[in-house]
Amino acid sequence: MGARLLIERVALLEDIARDAGTPVYIYDAGHVRTQYRALIRALSAVPHRVFYSVKANGNLGVLSVLHELGAGADVVSIGEFVRARRVGFRAADVIFSGVGKRLDELRRTVRDGIGLINVESAEELGHLADIAAALKLPVRIGIRVNPDVKTKAHPYTQTGEADKKFGVPLPQVLDLVRRALAIPFLRLESIGMHLGSQICDPQAYVTAGSRIVDLVAKVRSLGVETLRAVDVGGGLGIRYTDESALEPEAFAAAVTPLARETGLTLFVEPGRYLVGNAGVLLARCLYRKKALGKAFVVLDAAMNDLLRPSLYGAEHHIQVVGADRASPAEGRERVDIVGPVCETGDFLGRDRYLPAAQPGALLAISGVGAYGFSMSSTYNSRPRAAEVVIDGERWAVARRRESLEDLMVGERTLDEIEAADAWRDTAAAEFETP
Repeated sequence: MGARLLIERVALLEDIARDAGTPVYIYDAGHVRTQYRALIRALSAVPHRVFYSVKANGNLGVLSVLHELGAGADVVSIGEFVRARRVGFRAADVIFSGVGKRLDELRRTVRDGIGLINVESAEELGHLADIAAALKLPVRIGIRVNPDVKTKAHPYTQTGEADKKFGVPLPQVLDLVRRALAIPFLRLESIGMHLGSQICDPQAYVTAGSRIVDLVAKVRSLGVETLRAVDVGGGLGIRYTDESALEPEAFAAAVTPLARETGLTLFVEPGRYLVGNAGVLLARCLYRKKALGKAFVVLDAAMNDLLRPSLYGAEHHIQVVGADRASPAEGRERVDIVGPVCETGDFLGRDRYLPAAQPGALLAISGVGAYGFSMSSTYNSRPRAAEVVIDGERWAVARRRESLEDLMVGERTLDEIEAADAWRDTAAAEFETP
């Protein structure tokens, strides 16, 4: 169905708002399945494997859909690893990526038999060598390469340039490979990259891909016989408002040559492409107000619920539920759509021409299935929204709305600290020998 079609189901949205409350995230499982199958078809000419990027949306209901489809999981924290395991992903079907893996995270995932760890530095390789030796367990690794390729995405989501924190710079890769070859228990199985997020031009993959193909040949020349995959990461751009999406066929045309030219299995790690347009954030209008000719529609959703507009200047399609989208221009007004958070940067849309939204009206914000709830917070002590999954003609709450009590879980007042005799002596700590 997708977000745009979901918005047209007025009775369903009103039913969800009444029973689950607002703000509420709504995900369409059918759209996730459609996107996954389209990508699989596009890549079918070469051996391939899809690993869903859990950071985009880690809701257990959404993860369940991807697991049922046969995807693997790409995780960047132990929390995401545990989520994937909770819904049934085998550890062997999980890739652990990320530039700052903690030692406890590495130990846990190695002990559980993770499928692949993408190494991003010599220091990380050293930690893995120590862990593998201590546990006497084999560790399958990949090397994430920084190919020094710029994309046209937002600067905060560009990860493939030489001055970014991600990946091993091309000139350093072969030295790292030599180190890996000398370490017992480590098995180098993948050379990969990840260029960033919301990439709509396939040329970036072509440029970076040619560098990866050349690198694979050099790695093999060192005597590496264990490579089984070339990993191109994710980043496929979707349409939010009027931009052109990177369709799976165009993406496949850019990346499948890597598999053909190296003879390796192609790994891809999409997130936003699979779930972005499966999601809608449903919110209710609280107030309308004007200030010096500026009109505001104040919702019960805010930047703590959906950060992308404030953080990236991202634009999402916003619609008044039940309003006629074909209504004449004179029936519309230019408004800023804002939330209750105490920040001028708390906006969900600016200068939007919408049918007049009265207090109590429902507004639907589309394209929020990726990096929506997963980036949300409890700023201003606002409980996080509920999450709902729609599957065909059924819907259910997949994550309940946080309660006020949830906001204070794990905290203590000073009286409670005193009662538990939990104070520690700072003076004594100053004289302790490290």
